[in-house]
This record gives sequence, structure tokens and C-alpha cells, in this order.
Amino acid sequence: MPPLKTRERLSEVRYEIRGELARRARELEGQGRTLIKLNIGNPGAFGFRAPEHLQRAIADHIHDTDPYTHQQGLPEAREAIAAHHRRRGTPNASPERVFIGNGVSELIDISLRALLNPDDEVLLPSPDYPLWSAATILNDGRPVFYRCNPENGFLPDPDEIESLVSARTRAIVLINPNNPTGAVYPRALLERIVAVAEKHRLLLMVDEIYDGVLYGDAKFEPLAPLAGNLPCLSFSGLSKVHRACGWRVGWAVLSGDPTACGDFHHAMDLLGALRLCANVPGQFAIEAALDGGDTIGPLCASGGRLFEARRAVIESCEASESLRLVAPAGALYAFPGVAGAAAEGFDDHAFALEMLETEDVLIVPGSSFNVPYRNHFRVTLLPEPALLREVFHRIDRVLQRHAGRARSPGEVSRAAVA
Repeated sequence: MPPLKTRERLSEVRYEIRGELARRARELEGQGRTLIKLNIGNPGAFGFRAPEHLQRAIADHIHDTDPYTHQQGLPEAREAIAAHHRRRGTPNASPERVFIGNGVSELIDISLRALLNPDDEVLLPSPDYPLWSAATILNDGRPVFYRCNPENGFLPDPDEIESLVSARTRAIVLINPNNPTGAVYPRALLERIVAVAEKHRLLLMVDEIYDGVLYGDAKFEPLAPLAGNLPCLSFSGLSKVHRACGWRVGWAVLSGDPTACGDFHHAMDLLGALRLCANVPGQFAIEAALDGGDTIGPLCASGGRLFEARRAVIESCEASESLRLVAPAGALYAFPGVAGAAAEGFDDHAFALEMLETEDVLIVPGSSFNVPYRNHFRVTLLPEPALLREVFHRIDRVLQRHAGRARSPGEVSRAAVA
């Protein structure tokens, strides 16, 4: 038989977080190699557990989890989410405007499918979390990237965002706190982006899955209260702040003028109904998560494991002649850049493959996050601090080899004599 043809637009989709390098890592593990895998922000893989009171909430209701529930989610879970957003100041936050999904990933796909017609445009950050651009493409839209450059602390320029708006633009996407850079957006910046969306009548879509993962004096500003009556879709879930990735529990809250949002609300409801409902057991943990005690704050404070892991990465980059880092203010990642002699002729994908083959370390090339440059890479902050220091020792060892090859023979000779 001739080979089955696949959808042509899949050729435009990239997701290197679980792509070619991850497949090669599985091959090496099959050969008996022990790898340090820093490609995915998966707390459970690094010894973190979902809080006990969330586990207990599911266990106590397991006898209620056999039937389908409403396509938008359990009523009591949606009420807990709506109440959480009302405490934040989200306008028109009600259970009817909450959608629970199998993780934020499913809800991103559903929301873009509800919004886009062929060739509609979505403004996305560069770097982005590549699911956003992939979902835009696979729902027949076109991603248009606005820059979040390292020299600006990975923060976007609202004037550039506005310059990219066209007659086909439908939405502006924000990721705050940011994956992969760890940037946390200040209120004044968010207000300027809201003004652009209001001027051009665009939907705001904000991925706030890391809203409680903050370091130092960083402050999270939810977007919906700033958006007011402007249509805004806010995404969050249990995966990161509550360390329950495998439960696949995410939610989206639609805020703003109910009249303006009515058709979009019905479209999301229809698409949710077509997949019947989201995972039911995990939904019983939502109320416990949002109304229980803070379990992420101590991990992010000085002496906490995530704080100290971040410190290990920052200090390792400061000690390296070849690395530059905008210190992450939030989220679970760092996005170092390669500089100096090691950056000459540097290719991030080749470097990631070399790290895997020669140093048993799996990282993600920066270009996988839709940036035009090829001198960055992403690591997760989830390992123990000592392990991260060892990882960066190996990274620096490889970069020193790159820097040595970049120097002229005379420079290498003089360095050896010195």
C-alpha cells in the first residue's frame, strides 16, 4: 500500500520539548544510559508530590467519579474557580463562564478552534510555549510573533504588538509568568497591552498556569481585572502550582462583557460537549487546591527547594565565561544564552544533541520556542540544586570546548603558555 498521507500543516508544527531529542534520549536509555532530563516541567518526575489535602479530596469522592459530568465541569469545582477569580477582581466571574478541561493544553486547542476562521491571525510572544503556535496552526490560523528580547528582560513592547495588528488579527496571547523565560509582567505593561486589545477589539488570552511560582519580590498581576469589560480568557490549573501534572486538570475563565462574549461562550460549550467532559476524579481536588493553604510559596522562598535550584542556575551562569542569564522571576525554567567565543558559529540544536550524546543531559534548544536566534536553551528548575550545579558544570565543559575551537591557533598557544 502507498504510505498514508498526513495533514500538510503538521509540517509547520514544532514541539521539540517531546520531539527528536526526546526520542533519542529514549534510545540511549534503552542502551542502559542514565540521563538527566531537563526538558519538561514535570514536578512528579523530580520527587514533588501533589499536596496531601488534594489527594484526600479525590479519595473521599472516588465513589462519585464514574458518571460523565457537565461538559464545562463539576458545578462545585466551577464555583470554586469563579470565587477564586472574584477574589482577584475578575469581572463577571461566575460558574457559567468557567470551562474545565483535560489540562490547559486541551482548553487552548478548544478556545482557538472556537475563535479562528482560516487565515485569522493570533499575536504570540517570541519565545512562546510552542503549544500555542501549534494549536493556532492546526486550527487554520496564522501565528504572528511579537518579540520578547533578552536585552529587555524578555518583556514585550506594546508598541510593537500594536504594529503587528492587521484586519485578520483576532487575539493577543500572553504567558505570565512566562515559559520559557521566567519573566513576570508588571502591571503597567499589562495595562498598555490591554489598551491595544481594547483599541482593536481583540480577545485577550492569558496563560497564567504559573501564577503562584514567584521568586524574590516578583508580583503576579492577573490580567482579567485589568481587562474589565474587554473579553478575556484566563487559563490555569493544578499542574504546576499544585504539582499534579498527571491529573490533567485545567480551567479557563471567560470574563468581560457577557453580550460581547456570548457567541464565543456557546462555541466553547459546544466543543466541550463534543468531547463529553474532562477527567472527573481530578476535578474534586479543585476546591481543596483553591481554598486550602499555600503549598508553593515555601518552595519558592529563600531556603525552599525551587528558590535554591534557581540560585544554583544563577550562580552557575555568573561563574561561566560562556553563559548569560536573565534571572527568572517566576515559573519553573531558566533560559540561558551562550555568549563570547563559545557563541561563534553556535547552533542550539547541535549543542543540545552534543549535551545528550556526550554528557547525558537533555535540554531544549531555544529555537524550539519560536525565536529567530540560535544561542539559547531551556532547562527546568525542578531538580535538586546540587544536580543542577553538576548539570551546568557539564554544560560549561562543552562550551569551553566550543570556545577553544573558536579561538585562533595563536590565541590557544598563548593561553596554554599563560
